[in-house]
Amino acid sequence: MLRVLSAALLCAVFLASCSSKKPIVVGSKNETEQMLLGEIVAQHLEHRLGRPVQRRSGLGNTGVLYQALLSGEVGVYPEYTGLIESEILKEQANSDPQIVLARVRQEMARVAQTEVLDPLGFDNPSAMVVRAASTEQIASLSDAAKSTKRWRLGVPYEFQSRSDGLQELALYRLPMDSPRILDPKQLFVALANGDVDMIATRATDGHLTSDWKILADDQKVFPPYEACLLVRKDLIAAEPGLRPALAELSGKINADTMRKLNAEVDVVGRPLAAVAAGFLAQAGLK
Repeated sequence: MLRVLSAALLCAVFLASCSSKKPIVVGSKNETEQMLLGEIVAQHLEHRLGRPVQRRSGLGNTGVLYQALLSGEVGVYPEYTGLIESEILKEQANSDPQIVLARVRQEMARVAQTEVLDPLGFDNPSAMVVRAASTEQIASLSDAAKSTKRWRLGVPYEFQSRSDGLQELALYRLPMDSPRILDPKQLFVALANGDVDMIATRATDGHLTSDWKILADDQKVFPPYEACLLVRKDLIAAEPGLRPALAELSGKINADTMRKLNAEVDVVGRPLAAVAAGFLAQAGLK
């Protein structure tokens, strides 16, 4: 009887300690890729740590997620190194990925008590896209600038408002009309219909197929956007298993894989949670 009571007491203490732990909250911005990465992180942590993880997906842009991280509303969220430097630290991002990573790690630890973990494995910079069939002789943005064509550009609001977006593209001095601000979901529709003949998207956009061509950023005006995870230091200290669990995701997602995952959601229409679960199973993490 005493042995049974002792076991029951130990079980009660264990459950109480688990329930008293601060919840792990994974956040993400309101983009397919961000919500996918957030779901991959959440499912992976649930599997490794053996307890539920809260999701705060689709919260907004970089500024919104950063404030949520600072306030403790979220403890982990996916971000991009160049965007951390330009939008959070308000610095001109270097073109060297290693320099950018070292800089954001140093400054985020200092100003935000946040760790920048090893990159997930892909770079996702801005990409200027044209129709492949109509631009055989144009391979780079410098080629486009030398062309006699007057470009009709379609961009999402974020690209226009970011310091490393339209402002950096202007360095090429493309002959173009005033850009059209489009909903991200309408970019490829507008390009296919001929309403615009160049759009700004990201290198891992799920809509990118052989019908489209990314013009090379040959002057490297767009900074590197290596995908990584931002994690609050106090959460890492409180959760001994958190860092090793998240480290398992580092280097696991290349650009081609991310593009295919995005396409599964945006083009095929599969549920986001199912796509995330499929990736983890294929990567041997589930």
